[in-house]
Amino acid sequence: MILGISLFSFILSYNAGDPISLYISPKTPQWMIEEIRKEHHLDDSLHIQYLFYLKNLLQGNLGYSRSQWMPVIECIKIFFPATLELAVVALLMSLIIGIPLGIVSATRKDRISDHFSRIFCLSGVSMPSFWLALLLQYIFFYVFKKQGLPYLPGGGRHSINIHISQITGFLTLDSILTGNFRGFMDVAWHIIMPAFIVSMWPLASISRIMRSSMLEVLRQDYIINARSKGLSERVVIYKHALKNAMIPTITAVGYCIGYLLTGSVMVETVFSWPGLGRWAVHAIESIDIAAIVAFTMLTALIFLFTNLFVDIIYAWIDPRVRY
Repeated sequence: MILGISLFSFILSYNAGDPISLYISPKTPQWMIEEIRKEHHLDDSLHIQYLFYLKNLLQGNLGYSRSQWMPVIECIKIFFPATLELAVVALLMSLIIGIPLGIVSATRKDRISDHFSRIFCLSGVSMPSFWLALLLQYIFFYVFKKQGLPYLPGGGRHSINIHISQITGFLTLDSILTGNFRGFMDVAWHIIMPAFIVSMWPLASISRIMRSSMLEVLRQDYIINARSKGLSERVVIYKHALKNAMIPTITAVGYCIGYLLTGSVMVETVFSWPGLGRWAVHAIESIDIAAIVAFTMLTALIFLFTNLFVDIIYAWIDPRVRY
C-alpha cells in the first residue's frame, strides 16, 4: 500500500509541473539550471527519478516547501504538534461521551434517551464541520461577547498576551511543564470549541456502532444466562457485555484516529489553528507541490499504521483473534 501510494503521489507531482521551478528564479543562468537538474536527477528517466524519490522518502527528505520557504520535514515538525494536540483532545471527548451514550442508548432501547441519542448521532455524522464551526463561532464568540457573557475564543491556540515557553510543541503539556497555570487555562479555553467540532463525527460514529454492537451482545445466550444467575444489571453490562461489544467499536476508533489527525482541515482553517490542515490548505492555494505530496503521504501513512494498530489491539482484547 505504501509503495502504491508513493508511486501515485510521485506521478501526480511529476505531472503537476517542472520541479526545477522550486529552485530557480527568472534570473537564474542556464548553466546553473542544468547543474540543479543534474544534482536532483531531474534529467534521468522516470523510473530512475522514482527510485531517488523513494530513497529521499526513506531519508526523511520530502522536498522544499516554497509556500513556507523551508524543508517540508521542518514544516511537519512545526505544524504537526498543533494538529495532534487538537486530535487527542477531540478523541478524548469522543470516547468519554460516545461510548457511554451508545451504552445508554442500547440499554434503554426505544425510550426517550435512545431517541435523543440517535437524533444527536445522526446530526453529528450529517452536519458539515465547517458549517457547525461557523455556527458555534457566531453563537459562543460573537453573540456571547456582544451580550457581555463569558465567551469562547474565536480562533488561535492562545491569547496574544499569553506567553508559553515551547518545549514539546504541545501547549497544554508545555504550560504544565513550565508551571504556567494561567497559560494552561488559556490554552484549554481556546481548544474546547474546535476540539468539540472535530469530535462530532467520531463521537457520533462511535456511539452508533457501540449501540448496535451492545444490542447484538445483549441478545447472546451467555448474557441471558448471567441474568438468570441473579447478577445485577450493572455487572451484566459492564463486566460481561461491554468487552465483547468493544471489538467493533475499536475498529471505529481506529478510523476516527486517522480522521482526527488528517480530517480537521476545514476546522483548522475556520479557527486559524496552526496545524497540518491549515498548512495543507495554504499549500494548495500556493500550488506548493512538495507540501501537497508530503501531506498526502503522511495522511496515507497515518491511516495505514492506525489500522495496523487496531489489528494488534484486537488480539489483546479478544483471545479468539490471538488463537
